[in-house]
Amino acid sequence: MSVLPTNIVTTPEQSLTLYDLQRMVRTTLEERFNEPLWISAELSEVKVNRSGHCYINLVEKGATDGAPRAEARAVIWRSSYQRLADNFERTTGATLQAGIRVLVRVVVTYHEVYGFSLQVIDLDPAYTMGEVERRRRETIERLQADGVWDMNHEVEMPRPALRIAVVSSPTAAGYQDFMRELGRSPYRFTTTLFESLMQGEDAERSVVEALVRVAEREYDFDAVAIIRGGGSTSDLALFDSYLIATYVAQFPLPVVSGIGHDKDVSVVDMVAYRSCKTPTAVATLFVEMVDEDVAMLDDYARTLKDVVTARISKERLMLERSSSELMRSAVVMLNTMRHLLDKAEEAVGAGVRQLLESERQRLAHAEEVVASHSVDNILRLGFAVMRSRGGVVGSIADVEVGDRVCVEVGDGELTAQVVEKVKR
Repeated sequence: MSVLPTNIVTTPEQSLTLYDLQRMVRTTLEERFNEPLWISAELSEVKVNRSGHCYINLVEKGATDGAPRAEARAVIWRSSYQRLADNFERTTGATLQAGIRVLVRVVVTYHEVYGFSLQVIDLDPAYTMGEVERRRRETIERLQADGVWDMNHEVEMPRPALRIAVVSSPTAAGYQDFMRELGRSPYRFTTTLFESLMQGEDAERSVVEALVRVAEREYDFDAVAIIRGGGSTSDLALFDSYLIATYVAQFPLPVVSGIGHDKDVSVVDMVAYRSCKTPTAVATLFVEMVDEDVAMLDDYARTLKDVVTARISKERLMLERSSSELMRSAVVMLNTMRHLLDKAEEAVGAGVRQLLESERQRLAHAEEVVASHSVDNILRLGFAVMRSRGGVVGSIADVEVGDRVCVEVGDGELTAQVVEKVKR
């Protein structure tokens, strides 16, 4: 194949065919990029066809809006794909999939029909692991700079926490394990599932939307459980997402994470109220918290019983003492009152006797006075009582001259006739 010159001048009379132009481009690229190059980019699409070749799409996104600013097709031929893929998964714990950033060694190729493309001949797993860790550190630093890092740690866990909102996939084994463990407990937990994707391109948006739905019903729940079973490192990198982590950090309810990985701790684990290694451990945590509440109530009940029993004993003793004091006081008071009553009785008796004697003397004196004023005594003193037919004569007007009157004297009666009335 002859090589066409790269610096040529064309005119309407001397033009190039499309094929000639494509050959020039191909030759230029192959001469300029005659050695393999290491480039970094994000995988936006990964497809393995039935023949075993892997076709990928590499993209470089803008720093501000995330829109692609460079994009290229690439291929990993079957002869090297399985080796590269196995080494990548063994090193990173993740499979080649959209959304991860990779460092690949490529050969620049150009085809007259299919255009520009890259042939991947090597892959550096350490770069992807470092990129994941870099993003993770950036997320942590950003959350701390936002001042939200400890917000969910400081949310108060209602006790007992029996109403649980669960963010998970309904088909996830981890969710089933969580529900099974709660079902073994003697307590009546109420769980509400808010379905969410836990892997894939839409997982971040799905988890955030589920959390938003929970927040809209904040007062219906005591806590939130984010449940996901085990998975690859790249799958679990979802929970290093700034968007998910900032929602969890600022969530109004305590969030307990059970993301199902034993080695690493995700950023969501760090900002959540509590984190557990597995979904089953999350259920165990809720059960143990209720166990603590029941034990605390039992302890309070025993303490209250002891306090009440001691108080009753103390009050009974005080009552017995008061009863004894009251009895002694009553006896003393009764004796005192009896003594006072006896003295009063003696005083009253003496007073009555003195009064009777005084009245007897006064009566005797009165009798003497009355006796001294009797008619007989008065008559013996020389006085007389004159009577007429009209009774005792007290005035000359009671008789007339010529009337006969009876005059009573001390030793008898005289009959006389009125011969004259002289008025004084």
